[in-house]
Amino acid sequence: MPATGAAIAVLALSMPAMAQESAAFSLPELGYDYDALEPVIDAQTMELHHSKHHQSFVDNLNNAVEDGTIPADANVEDLVASASEYPTGIRNSAGGHWNHTFFWQIIGPVEEAGEPSDDFAAAIDAVYGSMDEFKAAFEEAGAGRFGSGWVWLVVTDAGELEITTTPNQDNPLMDLAEVQGTPVLGNDVWEHAYYLTYNNRRAEYLSNWWDVVNWDEVSDRYAQALAE
Repeated sequence: MPATGAAIAVLALSMPAMAQESAAFSLPELGYDYDALEPVIDAQTMELHHSKHHQSFVDNLNNAVEDGTIPADANVEDLVASASEYPTGIRNSAGGHWNHTFFWQIIGPVEEAGEPSDDFAAAIDAVYGSMDEFKAAFEEAGAGRFGSGWVWLVVTDAGELEITTTPNQDNPLMDLAEVQGTPVLGNDVWEHAYYLTYNNRRAEYLSNWWDVVNWDEVSDRYAQALAE
């Protein structure tokens, strides 16, 4: 079942503006310094990830606007929602731009992490038994994602929490996603997200990553998803 209009609206409202005049796309600011997530994620990895990898998706989308591959009034939410209608390059770039903008927002400095809201924690306990059991399941899914991709926690159309993974730069908002829903948490398991610190130790990265999750943001997204 394709992602609902309500789900797309929630994510559009919670993301910073990503489409500018003439449908030009821009790289969002992080909101924190590149070294703010150390020692969990080193400054060089953050700078490369943001200023090089994410920027490349923005550049590709702007080029696609210029050459007419995508409409001049396109926005990333619409491109993601109808990913199956576009060439693979557009699907990858739109997904990469959306995914990374989301990612920068749900992580941050340890001192700003906050705590899961009571409602979100209760929902986690109801589905997974405890927060620790949820984290173990999320890490297992991320470690088991073959090759490059993402691991997500989504709110489905039925209002239920579910862990899923996607390949490459796909996400659960895409009309071709195997499991669809509104993401409230997601981790990038491409090697460029962790290799300089962890080399090939993806499981260690997944385990340490919880220290930089912004639980206030995640809890807010969960509440928004349920409200729609």
